[in-house]
Amino acid sequence: MNSQPSLLEAPLEKSSTEPLQRQLCARIKSAIVDGRLPAGVRLPATRVLAQTLAISRNTVSIAYEQLLTEGYVLSDRQGTVVATLRPSVFPHARRHDLPRSEALLSHPNLADRLKSLRPTASVAADLTAMRPGVPALNQFPLAQWRKALDNVTRTDTPYMLNYGDPLGQSALRSAIAEHLALTRGVHCEAAQVVITEGAQEALALCVRLLTNPGDTVWMEDPGYRGAKSAFYAGDVRVRPMRLDTEGLQFTSSDWRNHTPRVVYTTPSHQYPLGNVMSVARRLALIAAAQAHNAWIIEDDYDSEFRLEGAPIGAMQGLVDDAPVLYVGTFSKTMFPALRLGFLVLPTRLLARLESPLRELLRGGHNHEQLAMAQFITSGQFARHLARMRRLYRERQQVLRHALTQHLSAPHSLEGGRCGLHLCVRFDAKYPDTAVAEAARRYGMAPQALSAFALSATPEDNGLVLGYGNTPIETMGSLVSCLRRILHSVELKPNFTG
Repeated sequence: MNSQPSLLEAPLEKSSTEPLQRQLCARIKSAIVDGRLPAGVRLPATRVLAQTLAISRNTVSIAYEQLLTEGYVLSDRQGTVVATLRPSVFPHARRHDLPRSEALLSHPNLADRLKSLRPTASVAADLTAMRPGVPALNQFPLAQWRKALDNVTRTDTPYMLNYGDPLGQSALRSAIAEHLALTRGVHCEAAQVVITEGAQEALALCVRLLTNPGDTVWMEDPGYRGAKSAFYAGDVRVRPMRLDTEGLQFTSSDWRNHTPRVVYTTPSHQYPLGNVMSVARRLALIAAAQAHNAWIIEDDYDSEFRLEGAPIGAMQGLVDDAPVLYVGTFSKTMFPALRLGFLVLPTRLLARLESPLRELLRGGHNHEQLAMAQFITSGQFARHLARMRRLYRERQQVLRHALTQHLSAPHSLEGGRCGLHLCVRFDAKYPDTAVAEAARRYGMAPQALSAFALSATPEDNGLVLGYGNTPIETMGSLVSCLRRILHSVELKPNFTG
C-alpha cells in the first residue's frame, strides 16, 4: 500500500472544466486497472479522503458510488475495497512487442478467415486523380439531388424516422425494376429487388444466403477485390478462373472436378480488364449452372456507361428464371457516399428468402431511398447518365491520346468501351506495385493490376487507370509523370564481368 498516499494525496485540477468527482473517479479507475491499487486494498473513508484532497465529502461519495456501480470496488460494513478484476484488462497482459494491428491479427481467438484477407495499399480519400471507380464528383447535379431530398423531407412523417422496410422502400424497388427493364434488359418485378448498402452488402448477402463453409466459388482472375473479401469472409474455397477475350473460361472438366456452388462474374464489363462476355459463353455458363444446381452472381456495377456501340443487355435477362442474382450499385452512377445498391433475386428464390432477409436486414436510409426513387422517375437520373457518358467518352479519348503520346515504355491497353477506367499492361521489369506506390507520392492513385489477381502471373503486371474523376486538362502531365515513374522503378538487368 506504499503507492496509496502519493496516489490519493495529489490535488485535483480545480481549475479544470471536468467535474472533480469525474477526475477522482478516473484517477482511481486508472490505478485499479494498472495494478497500483491491487485487489483487496481498502480505500480511505470518504471523510478522510475529502479532507486530504480539500474537496467536499459529497464529491468523494459520488465518485465511490460510480466506482461501485461499474464494479471497480466493493462495499462492506467497514468501507470500500478494490474488487478483483479479470486479468485480461491489465495492460501488462497485452502484446507490447507487436504493433497494435499485428497483435490483433495474431490473437489465437480471431477467425481464421482473416488470414485470407490480403491488405491492399491504403489511399487517402482526397487522392482521386486516376483512381479507378470514382465518378466525376464535381459534375454531379447537386441542386437536383437537393431538390429531391427537400421534396421528401417536406412530406416527412414519423414513420420515416423508423427503420423502414428491411427489403427497401417500395417506391425505389419499383423504380429500379422499371429502369433495369428499360436499360439493362433485366426481367424482374419490384418484389424481387432488395435494397442494400452498396454492392458490397449485396455480395455479402449472396454469400450468406447461398453458400456453406467449404463450398467452392468460382471467381474471375483478375477480379474485383470486394468480391474476394466477401467470399473469404464466408469461409468458402475461392477458385480463380482465368479470362480470355470472351470472359471467364471454364471447361466440362472444371464443372466435374471443381463444381461450384456460386460463380461470380462481371459479364458486361469485366473488372478490371474490361472484356465483354460473349453471348455464347453466357448461355453456356447459364446452362452449366442449371445442370449443376449452381448460382451465378452477375455484378453489373458500371455497365450504364457504355461508351461505344449499343448497350449490352444483362445476362439475367437471357433466359427465363435464369439462376442469376443480379447486383447493382449507385456508387458509380450517382456518388460513392450514397451507399445504395440493390440485389435482384431469381423468382424461384424469392419465396424462400424473403423471410430470412427480413431477419438479416433492418432497413434505413429512408430519405435517400425515396429521393433516389424520385430522381429516377422524374427523368433526372437518365439525363445525368447521358451527360456522364459524353463526359467519360471524352475523358477516355484524351487519356488514350496522352498514353500514346507520352508513355514511351512498351504497353498495351485493354477495355475502354465501357466504364470509368482503362487497363494498361506493361513488362514485368516495371513492377506495378512499385509504380502505384510511387504514383501516390505525386498525387495519383492508379491501382496495380497484380493486386486484383488471386494467383498473379507475369502478365498481370500493369495499372488500372481511372479517368472518371480526372480532369482532361491534367491528363497529359499525369501520364508524363507516370512515364518518369516507370523508368525510375525499372529493374535493370545484372551484368557480371
